[in-house]
Amino acid sequence: MPEPMPEMIARELLASAEAKRWVAEHLSAEIARAAGVAVAALRAGRTLFFAGNGGSAADCQHLAAEFTGRFIDDRPALRAIALTVDTSALTAISNDYGYEQVFRRQLEALGQPGDVLFLISTSGNSRNLLYAAEEARHRGITTIGLLGRDGGQLAPMVDIPIVVPHPHGRRVQECHIAIGHALCFAIEAALFG
Repeated sequence: MPEPMPEMIARELLASAEAKRWVAEHLSAEIARAAGVAVAALRAGRTLFFAGNGGSAADCQHLAAEFTGRFIDDRPALRAIALTVDTSALTAISNDYGYEQVFRRQLEALGQPGDVLFLISTSGNSRNLLYAAEEARHRGITTIGLLGRDGGQLAPMVDIPIVVPHPHGRRVQECHIAIGHALCFAIEAALFG
């Protein structure tokens, strides 16, 4: 007999909550460090960039919108760009240079020293993010990885790796958006009280 749906849903929600509890207990210092880097960049008039694929691309757009719009309170807009949203750039770069170059080329055009690049990946092994991390380092852009499992190839390439070592992608993604919201909260509080 299949498990009743309410119990199945409750078990899924509790597993998500437990993963977030682990993040709170083990990653809060690294999240605070990332927030401090972002605050310093924004105070200096620099830009926060976000890059990721699939569900992580959606998280990039979500978080960039929290900064350019608002997270909790009305306040001045903050400089944030999701490198996942310009379909003309994405398709032109993919067509002419290959999909692995879509974020690197945009950073080449838009990135400045002192900017911050958030790379969001459950595997940490996406080639387009690896190339973006290399370009960021070349340009003096600080990199922050919201990563999963063992952090993949990106973990040693970024300045601040925030790794959720869960084996299931859905749990990693749920933690990533919670971390993103914690970053928004901390950054707004530091900049605007």
